Amino acid sequence: MLELTDLVLTVTDPETGRETEILHGNSFALAQGESLGLVGESGSGKSMTLKCILGIEPAGARVEGQISLGGTDLLSSSGEELRRIRANDLALIAQNPHGVLNPVLPVGKFLVEGMSDARSMPRAEAQERAAQLLREVGITDTDRVLRSYPHELSGGMLQRVVIAGAMSGQPKLLLADEPTTALDVTTQAEVVAILDEKRREHGMSMIFVTHDLDLAAAVCDRLAVMRDGEILEIGTPEEIRDNPKTEYTRALMAARPMLYPEDGPQPETTQTDTRAPGEARS
Repeated sequence: MLELTDLVLTVTDPETGRETEILHGNSFALAQGESLGLVGESGSGKSMTLKCILGIEPAGARVEGQISLGGTDLLSSSGEELRRIRANDLALIAQNPHGVLNPVLPVGKFLVEGMSDARSMPRAEAQERAAQLLREVGITDTDRVLRSYPHELSGGMLQRVVIAGAMSGQPKLLLADEPTTALDVTTQAEVVAILDEKRREHGMSMIFVTHDLDLAAAVCDRLAVMRDGEILEIGTPEEIRDNPKTEYTRALMAARPMLYPEDGPQPETTQTDTRAPGEARS
């Protein structure tokens, strides 16, 4: 469904003319309905890979290699064709929903205008579809949310709205760029569960960008570990966990937070009191 072959991204400094290679010949394939986690520290090239797929790489950048989506070479596509593909086949869920939503528009107007403009949907139909999409991501008080402005909603609620907007076009590929980083642990789990549910329900493929190995393992079929613009290894979560091939992956595994270290103190076990009422302890 998606194939990246020898992807290289080079950026030229406009002042000095110096070229810097950001991505170093990365390759991977993603099947229909499959989810891949891009995992690594900040600056490893995860988000830049998504930008290359979307065709929104920075000014002065040169992309080489091949990016094929459903047989269409994205790197050789015209601007008009890329806009059509982004409107229908690709969807992006960004880290900060405030960067996606218009602060001066109610949430409902944002969703309705997106469907009316990008997919030429009649406004009445788009309004009904917007409420349905919100219900599908677990929002029950749809009337209130549709009337609300972004600043009136919590971060978790806003991310649900962004997911609803991404689902409006029934995309083939969902690009999730650290969508839970700014959320608390409980809300993070809820958002990840929604993403996984929608992916399976609609048969979408998904690339999930995160620095959290455990989070990626919970929602992805395979993991690709990145460092300094290079994919070091790709494998199932079990393969990465049980048999990491590089020292960097082993370091990522060791850096995961653990409630109780394997050889450290364990929680006290509470035993059930089985004495009859009034019976003294022995």
